[in-house]
Amino acid sequence: MNRNGQLTTRGLDPRLYQIASLSGLLLYGLLALDFEVGLARAVTILATALCTQYACGRIRKLPAYEPKSALISGLSLCLLLRTNSLATAAATAVVAVASKFVVRWNGKHIFNPTNIGLVSMMLIGAPLWVSPGQWGNAAFFAFLMACIGGLVVNRAARSDVTFAFIGSYAALLLVRALRLGQPLANPLHGLQNGAFLLFSFFMISDPRTTPNSRAGRVLFATLAASGAVFVQFVLYRTNGLLWSLAVFSMAVPLIDRLFPGSRFDWRPVAPLPHLPWKGVAHATPLAPVFALEPGDPARDVARGRA
Repeated sequence: MNRNGQLTTRGLDPRLYQIASLSGLLLYGLLALDFEVGLARAVTILATALCTQYACGRIRKLPAYEPKSALISGLSLCLLLRTNSLATAAATAVVAVASKFVVRWNGKHIFNPTNIGLVSMMLIGAPLWVSPGQWGNAAFFAFLMACIGGLVVNRAARSDVTFAFIGSYAALLLVRALRLGQPLANPLHGLQNGAFLLFSFFMISDPRTTPNSRAGRVLFATLAASGAVFVQFVLYRTNGLLWSLAVFSMAVPLIDRLFPGSRFDWRPVAPLPHLPWKGVAHATPLAPVFALEPGDPARDVARGRA
């Protein structure tokens, strides 16, 4: 509340922090680590992602151009996607961003854009592969610190699903290592790569595609971790994290029905005019939930529909 009794938001959109983290890693990789991305490919992916967001927004007649989500998807693709074809890189970016507008359920997109873009192109046999993200200890540790910092900045979002996934996945790797008599260095090594960090902190934790309730998110994270281990160590296929997330994302509508909760919204709360309140307002910095009576004009103003 401000001094006039109006409800306001504090802090910046946490997506700006994500963009800064991913951009810094990409620049460092291009200049110092030889990520094998190439400037032309990076520009192609980013430009295509942003243009696709603009085109889909115009088709859907959205009131404003919102590039942040598309930019995060494009930067993630730059870090993970490897291909010798600029056309394939551009097509992957189109599929990733367009999926938010095409594959939806009850007003909510189902798949994380980066994940479904990569999985869709691999399904059709496109000439691409996914980098495991072996960046060296210094880059890994720096990006890990940036990801942990992102959880603090993004405290209003779905950090619980990240913790649940990392805990479940690490526990499964540990049980497997103990069962096979392997040294503990083996499961630890499985957690020490850049792709795992990108998946844990930027894909499975996407607040717009995870279940609405905390119980649902913990279940979702546990299923995704179990599926990833199954794909990697039972089916002996690579990219188990990506395949598992794509499959279990389709279960999110069912999980939301079993464990209902409040849907996440990136939009900050705008200052409210002096209107008669008929209920109590509860708000986090970026995901406001208003307990107002239906038909109250304050409810529409709070949701940005006035």
